[in-house]
Amino acid sequence: MNNRQPNRSLLGKLVTIAGLSLALMSGALQAGGMSAKAAAHAKAGGPEMVDVIVTYRDMPDQAESDRAAGLGGKTYRAFGRLPMRAMRIPEHALEALAKGKGVDFVAIDDAVEANTWNARLAANFPDGLSVNKEFAGEGVVVAVIDSGVWNHDDTTNSSFQYDFLNGQFPAPGYLNNGSLSVGSNKSARSDNFGHGTHVGGIIYGSARGTQGAQTLGIAQNSELLAMQVLDGQGRGVSSDVIAALDWLLQFGSAYGVKVVNMSLGKAVESEAALDPLVQAVEAVWDAGFVVVASAGNYGRDGHFTITSPGISRKIITVGSLTDNGTGAIFADDYVSTYSSRGPTLFDHVLKPDLLAPGNRVVAAIPEAGKLRSDMPERVMPCNTRKCSDDYLEISGTSMSAAVVSGAVARMLSKDPSLSPATVKARLMRSARKIVGDPTVTGAGVLDIDAAMNDTGVVTGEALSPLMALGTSSSGGSVVLVENTGALWGDSQWSAGYLWSDGYLWSDGYLWSDGYLWSDGYLWSDGYLWSDGYLWSDGYLWSDGYLWSDGYLWSDSYLWSDSYLWSDSVENVDPLFDTQGQGLILHDD
Repeated sequence: MNNRQPNRSLLGKLVTIAGLSLALMSGALQAGGMSAKAAAHAKAGGPEMVDVIVTYRDMPDQAESDRAAGLGGKTYRAFGRLPMRAMRIPEHALEALAKGKGVDFVAIDDAVEANTWNARLAANFPDGLSVNKEFAGEGVVVAVIDSGVWNHDDTTNSSFQYDFLNGQFPAPGYLNNGSLSVGSNKSARSDNFGHGTHVGGIIYGSARGTQGAQTLGIAQNSELLAMQVLDGQGRGVSSDVIAALDWLLQFGSAYGVKVVNMSLGKAVESEAALDPLVQAVEAVWDAGFVVVASAGNYGRDGHFTITSPGISRKIITVGSLTDNGTGAIFADDYVSTYSSRGPTLFDHVLKPDLLAPGNRVVAAIPEAGKLRSDMPERVMPCNTRKCSDDYLEISGTSMSAAVVSGAVARMLSKDPSLSPATVKARLMRSARKIVGDPTVTGAGVLDIDAAMNDTGVVTGEALSPLMALGTSSSGGSVVLVENTGALWGDSQWSAGYLWSDGYLWSDGYLWSDGYLWSDGYLWSDGYLWSDGYLWSDGYLWSDGYLWSDGYLWSDSYLWSDSYLWSDSVENVDPLFDTQGQGLILHDD
């Protein structure tokens, strides 16, 4: 075991962007308790109203509401369990709002959008002689936070749907004896976009419409709780997603929810600890729910493209595998080009956690869903007399996350006592290992049967490890990763078991000179953040205010040891010597 600290003078030489340190991006995007977007609005200082999410150290009270009103603001969402408020407030009052007593951080109420994707063999679906085929999600409810789940033939056994769009919070009522009236105040089943129905079909589709295994869900005997946060265009705002998570903290257990699927994401503009959406998903995780999120579909734009909330170290973040449909021959499978890559943008966490099939997946789609009309060439007609809805073949990490959520439902059906950390650890250790950059492949490809057979237990957390650069004994640079054996509380979870035999780090593939950090390669002028290139329709980075006016790269944010590689990266394993010395992975 090697505990060398990162060589920050080396980092300063290696990591530059047009003459500016990448350290600018960590810490620089928040100033005075505000995200970069919020700070840009504060700098403008005009009368324009902006929507923000304010996080507090403790639950805010009426006095805070009065203070916000005095600043010309209005609260449009309050939360029952999460210390946050969603407010509309003038630009000129943002600085005063951020300086209020007990305020931790002010962020724009960001846009979120769906991360839109037959590969049962690739995921080693328990079939044939496997004892695990008996466990198909019985007794498990999966909450699907998405665009809703339509009454398709394949999704008729879904429990309930609740609508959180536009500030709604449909809390269930109570019976005369004081017990929760499960199912009361539910919303009508709807999905004008179609994404949530497709995700739901992957998780628990009955295949009634096709009468074949092609569209059978991973956990076909589980149930769904549809939580609608995305509109007919597949878009929504963070505060509505947070409201759905807050609802789960209050009522999820009464509904039997054990798994939360989030096949959606938003732009990352701060460390995970400051991101309100990440704080909300981690509160749900800490409450005992297994949260599965898609990694994002920005892999073509290189590394650091994992979306929020997938940047959380706690939850399970899933990338996409393209299966070439050659049955049990897996050598021709590969990571989907669109699958977002790690490490995470600010905290440099090794993500994604694992891969799952996500390319050209066929599942249910509403007859009138927008996705269906947008891609008529990918529609597969329903082939029974009674079915009026159809199926759609689409690709994306959204589909990969749904496959993993279905796998988790099967694991919990077999053993309901599993903690979220143990579920995550078993998924990662049992994954089928593949050669490649671990910030692309994660711990490998989902192996459902192996995960259900794993018996390891994590007594604490299963945090995804931080990454850093350091100096080898020969004086060269070396890649470091937190010792997962120590981090997770037992050597059985060390890197050599999670990422297998060390070959993933060999041959200079990951961190060889000039590959990831060299000047101009990743962050060359306009490559990653060029207009319309990464976030194609400008929706997430609209109006250019995030990167405008030199704010992000201003001279006041120069290199600082704590910005790029956190001082907390102490207990580390050396992985690869970038000077050509080869693999030096240790598991002790």
